[in-house]
Amino acid sequence: MTLFGFLILLIIAAVCGAIGQSLAGYDLGGCLVSIVVGFIGAYIGLWIAAKFALPKIWEISIEGRPFPIVWAIIGSALFTLVMALLRRAFVGRNDY
Repeated sequence: MTLFGFLILLIIAAVCGAIGQSLAGYDLGGCLVSIVVGFIGAYIGLWIAAKFALPKIWEISIEGRPFPIVWAIIGSALFTLVMALLRRAFVGRNDY
């Protein structure tokens, strides 16, 4: 994979992670965290799609490597929700 392809993949993962976080209503962090959430969301989304035999929806190819846009967003939202619930359970609410 070339540097340009890798940068495009990082940008797409960041956008998918940011959309997933906004759908969940919780922000885990900045741009780098959005990239990580986007990649984790892609893995979670593909795992869910495989378990329930769901089709790959809107998958783009970057230098021959597929990246599932819709499943990355859905997986990112689910991952963000789980992280928010875990944070609330361990840290608690900050009601001032």
